[in-house]
Parts: sequence; C-alpha cells; structure tokens
Amino acid sequence: MGVNSFKELIVYQKAHKLAMDIFELSNRFPKEEKYSLTDQIRRSSRSVSSCIAESWAKRMYIKHFVSKLTDSLGEEYETEDWLDYSKDCGYITEEKHKEMIEGYDEVRRMLISMINNPQKWCL
Repeated sequence: MGVNSFKELIVYQKAHKLAMDIFELSNRFPKEEKYSLTDQIRRSSRSVSSCIAESWAKRMYIKHFVSKLTDSLGEEYETEDWLDYSKDCGYITEEKHKEMIEGYDEVRRMLISMINNPQKWCL
C-alpha cells in the first residue's frame, strides 16, 4: 500500500518534530531576539514541513512537485544557518546544536532523494 497523505511521509514527520523542538528551544532565547532570530528560525523550520505538505498537493505535475521540495530544501538550509547563529550566540549548547544538525542532515538527504526520484511520488 502506498502513501496516502503527506502526514505519512517520514520526512514530513521528522521535519515537523524538528520544528517543534526548535519552538521549545527558542522559548529560552532572549526577548531582544523575538523579532529576529526567534522569529526567523521558527519560520524557516516550520516552512520545511509546510513545503513538503504543499508539494504533496502538486504531485500531478512533477515540475511543481520538485519545485516545492526544493523550496523545502532551501528552508532546511536556512534553518541550519539559524541554528549556527543560535549556537554562536550562546543560546544553545554545542551538543544540542549537533543533535539538531544531525536531524536536519537526515531530512536533507530524504528531500534530495525525493527531488532526484519524483516519479516514485507523483501521480
């Protein structure tokens, strides 16, 4: 039996969980970061899974499907950059940074696989 919903995709589930982890982490960021780092990292992390959801709706058209997945990949890279800032500013530990980056590495590999093999997912 195939996948019937984007919510069944492991990549979506992992990206969603990572976004929720970032939400929890960013609750401890300083108030002065509210409209910069906190807002940006939450937005980009949520966009990874949101773009996966959008891509699922465009499976009838391979180019649209791949386009939304590449948007997700771009948001994944952006989130990694914000995680680097979070570590460098001392808001998260080296250990937490490593854990989050490893999670996003896995999501990135899955997205690249889907981008390179869209026929497996498209209608």
